[in-house]
Amino acid sequence: MLECTVRWHHHGMSFIAETGTGHMVAMDGAPEAGGHNLAPRPLELLLAGAGGCTSFDVVSILKKGRQDIVDCAVRISAERADEDPKVFTRIDMHFVVTGRGLKLDAVERAIKLSAEKYCSASIMLGKTAQMNHTWEIVEV
Repeated sequence: MLECTVRWHHHGMSFIAETGTGHMVAMDGAPEAGGHNLAPRPLELLLAGAGGCTSFDVVSILKKGRQDIVDCAVRISAERADEDPKVFTRIDMHFVVTGRGLKLDAVERAIKLSAEKYCSASIMLGKTAQMNHTWEIVEV
C-alpha cells in the first residue's frame, strides 16, 4: 500500500506532502488562487509522477534489452477540460532517448509497453485523457 500525508502550510495555499517513504514535497497554488508560486502546482506533480513512472519503465526495459542507453527525457504537455472537474483531456509525451546504437524498434517497444502495460500513472490518466507518445533517438 502507498501512503501520503498532505498538510496545509498555514499561509496562502501552500501544502507539504510527506510520502510513506519519508520524503517531503512542497506544492503551492497559483497567485490568482491565493498561492505564492513557491512550489509546483499539484497537477504539475501529477504529470511529473507520470513522467517519472514511464521513464522508469522505458529505461528499465531498454537496459534489460541490453541497449546502450545513456539518457532518457520525456517532455509532457497536457490540456484540461474547460469545466469542473477540469480533468486532463489530452496528454502528449515526447521521449528523447540518447545512447549508442539504440535500435528504433527497441525504443518503440519500450515506450509502447510502458504506455499499455506497465506505467500505472499514465494508464490511469489515460482513462480521461487522450494519450499521445512520440520519440526520437539521439546518437552519442
